[in-house]
Amino acid sequence: MKSLEAYKEGQVLLIDKPLHWTSFQVVNKLRWAIKQHYGIKNIKVGHAGTLDPLATGLLILCTGKFTKKIETYQAQHKEYTGTITLGATTPSYDLETDIDQTYSINHITEALIHATTKKFVGEIDQKPPIFSAIKKEGKRLYELAREGKTTEIKSRKITISEFEITKIELPNVEFRVACSKGTYIRSLAYDFGLALNSGSHLSALRRTKIGDFNVDNSVSVTEFLKDFGIVEEN
Repeated sequence: MKSLEAYKEGQVLLIDKPLHWTSFQVVNKLRWAIKQHYGIKNIKVGHAGTLDPLATGLLILCTGKFTKKIETYQAQHKEYTGTITLGATTPSYDLETDIDQTYSINHITEALIHATTKKFVGEIDQKPPIFSAIKKEGKRLYELAREGKTTEIKSRKITISEFEITKIELPNVEFRVACSKGTYIRSLAYDFGLALNSGSHLSALRRTKIGDFNVDNSVSVTEFLKDFGIVEEN
């Protein structure tokens, strides 16, 4: 158990974000635990890089004076593992929304899948998904999407240093990706389907690394709360 002064001076907390939680829910829960334990009104806590509710894995939280380091951590390369499901697309490019179109995968072979990954390695242009937190004209894109509004989204330069297929069990393709800040794995999943002359969406995602930080060294929210004597029912 660290002292209150240690949290104020600054701590880096490695949390394994649970499925269905937003990144802000994790921040709010840990901030609440620290405030409750030490009987204080407030303490700075922030996260370095949002994970979608349907993603799990490494979330870096900074407390106190270390919140000034958040941008540094956000800028570091990241690694993800996950599953792309071929043959169907969704508006959000993942399972947040329902399937809107289906496609044939009869022509897709393991050799074609492995060859197609090479098209995405290096610096590429990528369009963020319409269901994203990017702001346009003062509104989040996902807010516009949920209102049924369409908007032009500009592509941006991102870098994918590694794109490895780890298992193929059609229609599911498991992968590992190392990439730069600003990469949307949902967009990668969607674009991968297009490159295969089919369609696809992201069906599972886990962030495993941010820079030198590894999810293997993280703790769950439940474990963190237990250190403060807080036990919550599932």
